Amino acid sequence: MKKLLGLLLLIVGLTLTIGVGANFRYYKADRSITVNITADDDELIDLTPLQDYAYLSNGKLLIQISPDNPNYPDGGGSGMSHNTTYVFEEMFEVSNELWENSKGNFPICVQISVPQGKGVKVFAGEYYNNGTASIADPGTQIQFTVEHGTPVKIGFIFDNTCEDLGGHQVNMDIQAWAGACKI
Repeated sequence: MKKLLGLLLLIVGLTLTIGVGANFRYYKADRSITVNITADDDELIDLTPLQDYAYLSNGKLLIQISPDNPNYPDGGGSGMSHNTTYVFEEMFEVSNELWENSKGNFPICVQISVPQGKGVKVFAGEYYNNGTASIADPGTQIQFTVEHGTPVKIGFIFDNTCEDLGGHQVNMDIQAWAGACKI
């Protein structure tokens, strides 16, 4: 009996030792996440076209200066001239419609990037003849703060110096995060 009791205590002791020293390995739970995917002009951070060169297609903002643009007017030109520089102010605007703004001001920092060496620069706000802008000076990457109820207008500079004739395409990257930009 003493041997059986001793063996039972040894098994209980080993079980406790192994159980206490084990690492947590697994947990399973089912949870739902619901996200509504919407067009660029109806999301929490709106991208709204302001000129006919900018438009929405399948919910995405596109900028197209060519006859392929659905807003292309009859008798309009075919594109931009060779060896010229064009400045387009107010192509689209970025606004802050986050729900958090109902409880107070909740600014966002927005960064817009275009590839270097492609003859395209982006700027925010009014463009000045000295090559600067009121909110973010022209560059291939800009940052600016968007307050609720105060949309920021975005413009572009297209430098076609030494560009070949024909179509050219670049991608624009837009990112946003909570809080004012740290400049």
